[in-house]
Amino acid sequence: MHDDTYDSTPVTIAGLQQRLARFAAERDWGQYHTPKNLAAALSVEAAELVEIFQWLTPEQSERVMADPESAGRVEDEVADVLAYLLQFCHVVGVDPLSALEAKIERNETRFPRPGTGHSME
Repeated sequence: MHDDTYDSTPVTIAGLQQRLARFAAERDWGQYHTPKNLAAALSVEAAELVEIFQWLTPEQSERVMADPESAGRVEDEVADVLAYLLQFCHVVGVDPLSALEAKIERNETRFPRPGTGHSME
């Protein structure tokens, strides 16, 4: 059970992954947390996030977080997407922060700032 007393320990990716793994293990869900299943679940949760915005105009989509009900839905889906992504990374052995940093570095090389004289070729 979660202890509601104040905890000053900073939240970390590794800590969240451990908590998610413990949650799944306590419910005997680990057997279902294969890379394939977690990737599929991640896709489903991302689609549920898209669904919130599906028929909104661009202007309406920019105001979604102003409404407490829709903001709560967005936050829940973001949490679901992140939870499945972190579980997927844990299972396949990917450090999500290192992967993101490497991808940003590749993109900075691939897509230089305008006006730097580098071509896209």
